[in-house]
Amino acid sequence: MADPQIPPPPTSSAHAGGIFIALGVVGGIIAGLATGEVTMGVLIGLAVGIIVALLTWWRGR
Repeated sequence: MADPQIPPPPTSSAHAGGIFIALGVVGGIIAGLATGEVTMGVLIGLAVGIIVALLTWWRGR
């Protein structure tokens, strides 16, 4: 009886960067409320969150 082949584990693990997008939006809302420009705060927070998430993904490649 032959033993079944066990596949090797993946060589790289996935890095979650979506939390940075969520935190960027929430931080942008808070900063926007403080300055009176909520829409601008959300957009800036979203952009910063996306950049950090992309950097996290790129570093994990």
